[in-house]
Amino acid sequence: MQIEILPTICTSLIVISAILVGFGWYHIVKGNTQTHIRLMVTAAVAALLFFILYVARTVFVGNTDFGGPAGLKPYYLAFLIFHIFLATAGGVLGLVTIWLAYKQRFLKHKRLGRWTAITWLLTAPTGVLVYVLLYVMYPGGHTKPVWQVITGS
Repeated sequence: MQIEILPTICTSLIVISAILVGFGWYHIVKGNTQTHIRLMVTAAVAALLFFILYVARTVFVGNTDFGGPAGLKPYYLAFLIFHIFLATAGGVLGLVTIWLAYKQRFLKHKRLGRWTAITWLLTAPTGVLVYVLLYVMYPGGHTKPVWQVITGS
């Protein structure tokens, strides 16, 4: 079994980010503000690294088609859309939550941060499942870089 290294790195970054968010949430509940800040900033950096690598891979390598049984593809695609929705919402919520903390609007940061953390803690396992379906359980399908799709080459 050949493991695709870039998707593995990307998935690992999201898992690391979610773990850090979970620990960050724990520490703010316990009143450890400085530890919370360090963990959340590190979580954001891990998520940003994921995003950069994911976009680069999408542009230059492409996205991998589902290689499993055709009968499962509609279910996979529905799950993938759910994951993409969660990831997008989590990313936007994360940016707003970080901005609120930066602006020292801590009451709003606290209210939104709960929802952001929950969303991110749901996003990571769905991303792992997408990875498992694309690279572990079934052989990956074809890929085509976005730039080739756009240019028709």
